[in-house]
Amino acid sequence: MENGASSDGKDPSAFLGEIIGAPVTVKLNSGVVYKGEQSSSALFYLLFLPKSSLSPPVQEKRELQSVDGYMNIALEKSEEFVNGNLSRSYGDAFIRGNNAALALASELHGLISCNGIPSEAPEVQAFIMDKLDYLVSSRPTAVNLADAARKLRAVASDHTQRPGSTGRSVATALIQAAEEMLVKDIEDNKNIGKHGAQWIMANAVGKPKATVLTHCNTGSLATSGYGTALGVIRALASTENLNRAYCTETRPYNQGSRLTAFELVHDRLPATLITDSMAAALLAKSGTQVDAIVVGADRVAANGDTANKIGTYGLAVLARYHGVKFLVAAPLTTIDLATPSGHEIIIEERAASEVTTVRGPRANKSTDDIELETVRIAADGIDVWNPAFDVTPSTLIDGIITEKGVAEKDADGQFHLEDLFRNSSST
Repeated sequence: MENGASSDGKDPSAFLGEIIGAPVTVKLNSGVVYKGEQSSSALFYLLFLPKSSLSPPVQEKRELQSVDGYMNIALEKSEEFVNGNLSRSYGDAFIRGNNAALALASELHGLISCNGIPSEAPEVQAFIMDKLDYLVSSRPTAVNLADAARKLRAVASDHTQRPGSTGRSVATALIQAAEEMLVKDIEDNKNIGKHGAQWIMANAVGKPKATVLTHCNTGSLATSGYGTALGVIRALASTENLNRAYCTETRPYNQGSRLTAFELVHDRLPATLITDSMAAALLAKSGTQVDAIVVGADRVAANGDTANKIGTYGLAVLARYHGVKFLVAAPLTTIDLATPSGHEIIIEERAASEVTTVRGPRANKSTDDIELETVRIAADGIDVWNPAFDVTPSTLIDGIITEKGVAEKDADGQFHLEDLFRNSSST
């Protein structure tokens, strides 16, 4: 964004403020993005602060049910994004496309600030390529991370080849590209929310308000802001069309109870937390009438098969049995046309300790005196299978909500997602 202007010519502060719904102060081309009103109603998990440390303060997600604030994390190397404080704080949900871009931008900004950036453009390009390869290797299931890396590699290559390029100019170009990703991600999320809310209300015939169930965390704490599936819920609430949102706790890592519940309470939305095993009873409960289940996605294959947090497939089966609409909310960057179906999607398996232990603050402790504990909840020595994701077949999905609209199956009963990319800048 040249000279502090957004893609449509608006002042970036006003542009982001409109998208997010809160006052925002932005300093682009300098490696910083700053939300001016930290007491506003908008949630953020990642902020670049001007003239502060080398790293952005981030909102600690794991203990958010008890702590509401920002903490400084020393991110001097982007590897720490995966292996250090950030990965320990955020777990698998944190390492996504725009987040990784901002992690690398933070490291480059720090090097520029302390005059540590190499002078030669090819050396900085090689540095960037190596960092991006490492970050992508951390999340093989999440296609938007690979997509972000592809775009950043292109930026680094292009600026390296320009006459008179320097290490600093290449690094600055990548920082600017990361900032542009931030703005676009939030804008896309707002559009996903709008399209999803409109689709749900159009299919909730004769009802002034809809009841929605969601899974895992897909809100401001998993994206740059607003959220995808949770963005749909926010959009319903903004038009007074939300009756109630139900969220699953999302075992084994409890992203639903720790993060989604936090966001719903923070936004003062009518919401209820359930355990994963209660979903079937909820859908069958007389008088509840859930209108739609809306989930996010880590990867959507060309045929619409969707990899998402473990437990999503089971919810889709329940939705089909009970006649409830099942929707996937994801930006175009999550759709992988190069992957024909879900059979080709790599599913990560995570540590057994996520299943056999739980971690959190001691009950009845004040937020000024947080004491975290890890408690074993399974027999020592038991074998554990812990896939992070499952794949929901496209046959169980009613619609895929993107920033371009809601994709539905054609007359042949198949999704044709390639149509979404025509005349799109996301390719």
